[in-house]
Amino acid sequence: MSNNNSNEKVVAGAKDALNRMKFEIASQVGVNLTDGYNGNIAAKDAGRVGGNITKKLIQMAESQLAGK
Repeated sequence: MSNNNSNEKVVAGAKDALNRMKFEIASQVGVNLTDGYNGNIAAKDAGRVGGNITKKLIQMAESQLAGK
């Protein structure tokens, strides 16, 4: 049976960097995350963290594509 897990990282070693980014951004936007399960945070807060991660990743990709 095939694994359809969309959470698999394309780049080896990216998991740790993405996790650090998640905690950094959560701190910046005032969301208290803990290691492990964070099901107690509001969907609005989780979306704010995820949205800011996406925004930062897009900025990084655009900078890389522009040669900066």
